[in-house]
Amino acid sequence: MSVNITFLGGTGTVTGSKYLVQHGGKQLLVDCGLFQGYKQLRLRNWSPMPIEAPDVDAVLLTHAHLDHSGYIPLLYRQGYRGRIHATPATCDLCAILLPDSGHIQEEDAAFLNRHGYTKHAPAMPLYGKHDALQSLQLLKSEREGISFSPIPGWKATFSHAGHILGAASILLEVADRRILFSGDLGRPDDLIMKAPDLPPNADTVVIESTYGNRIHPQEDVLTELAAAIKRVAARGGVAVVPVFAVGRAQALLHAIAQLKERGEIPHGLPIFLDSPMAVHTTDLMPRHPEAHRLDAKALNTLKHVATMVETPEQSKALAKRHGPMVILSASGMATGGRVLHHLAHHLPHHRNMVILTGYQAPGTRGATLASGSGLVRIHAQDVAVNAEVVQLQSSSAHADAKQLMDWLGHMPHAPDQVYVVHGEPEASDALRQRIERELKWRAVVPEHGSTWPV
Repeated sequence: MSVNITFLGGTGTVTGSKYLVQHGGKQLLVDCGLFQGYKQLRLRNWSPMPIEAPDVDAVLLTHAHLDHSGYIPLLYRQGYRGRIHATPATCDLCAILLPDSGHIQEEDAAFLNRHGYTKHAPAMPLYGKHDALQSLQLLKSEREGISFSPIPGWKATFSHAGHILGAASILLEVADRRILFSGDLGRPDDLIMKAPDLPPNADTVVIESTYGNRIHPQEDVLTELAAAIKRVAARGGVAVVPVFAVGRAQALLHAIAQLKERGEIPHGLPIFLDSPMAVHTTDLMPRHPEAHRLDAKALNTLKHVATMVETPEQSKALAKRHGPMVILSASGMATGGRVLHHLAHHLPHHRNMVILTGYQAPGTRGATLASGSGLVRIHAQDVAVNAEVVQLQSSSAHADAKQLMDWLGHMPHAPDQVYVVHGEPEASDALRQRIERELKWRAVVPEHGSTWPV
C-alpha cells in the first residue's frame, strides 16, 4: 500500500505549512500553520481543509512559529482531539504563542469594530484565546533523538534544526519509507542558536527554500545594526523594530547588549521590548540551554538590556516619550499586534527609523515598507512613510541557498525524491534547479493541494 503526501500549505509561499501524509487509511499532519501575507492567502485560513479534522490521526510540529503552528486552535475547534507531538521547547513556546495569537486576533477585531474600520459586520477573529488554551491540552512533548510512535506502526524522530528554540527536523518512517522534513533550517553561524544537526538517510526529503535563491552577505548583523542605531540616535529619533517574538527578538537583544558593551552605540540609549510574548520567550531560554549558544552571563545581560513592556498602558505610554530610543515590538512582518500602533505613530516623522530584521513575506506591511512605498495601510488608514526604512540583510534565522545545499550534501545516500517547499516561487525553483544540477537528484516544487508519492 502506497504512502502519499498532500501539500496543503507551504507551497508557492513561506506560510501555511501543512503536509498531510497518508497510508493504510491513517492520516498524519506535519505542521499546522496559518497563511499570512496576501489577502488571497489569508482567505485560505477561513476555508475548510479537504479532510475532516476528526479524521486526522496525529500531528507533528517542526517548531512553534505561527506559520507552522497557528492553525492548531482552528483544528481543535473543528473537532481534532488527537496528539500534537513536538519538542519540549516547542510545547513551551506554543503555550505562549497560540493564546497570544488568539488574544491579538480578538483585540484586532474589537479595534476594527470599535472604530468602524471593517467591511465586515462585525469583524471576527479566526479563533480566540479560549480556543487556543483548549488546544494546548493536545500537546505531547518528545525529546530530540528519541523515536516515538505517533500512529501504531509509524515511527518519528526529531533532530535539532537551529532556527529558534525547539525547532526540529523530522524523520518519519512508515511502510518501509523514510521521509525527512527539514522544517525551517537555521544558519550554522547563527548569533545565538546552535547549528542544525546533519541529516539522516531518507528516501524522500521535504526541504524549505525561504532563501533558496539568495546568499547571506558577509557583513554581520552587529555591523549593520550598529550603523543604523547610531544614525537614528544621532538625530534624536525613534527606531521601531518589528521583530518575531520568538527568536529574532532575543537575537537582537543579544546583539544590542554586545554593541553597548563595545561602546559602538550609546550605553544609555533606552531600549524597550514591547511584546509580552517576546518577554515570556526570553524567560524560557534558561530552561533550554541545549538549544542555544548563550551562557548564564549572556542570558542575564540579554534580559536586562531592555525595559520589558507588558501591559497595554505601558505600551501606550511609549508614544509620549521622545527619542532617541529603540522599540522592539511584534510582529516581525508587521501583520498585527502592538507594532502597528508604534508604526502608525512614528512613520510620518523624518527623524525616525524602521528597522526590518528578517524575511518579509509578499503582501505583508513589512514587505510594503521594504519596497520603498511612501504609504502603508494600518487600521484601514493610509500612513505616510517619511521615516528611514532599513532592512538588515544579515539577521535572518534561515539557512541561505548554499547552507541548504551543504545540509543536503551531508545526507549519507541520495534520496529518491526531493520536494522543495516553504518559499516564494522564484526561490523554490532556484533551489530545485541547484539540487538537480549539482547533486543530480530528482527534485520538484509541488503545487498547493497536490498529492505526490513517497
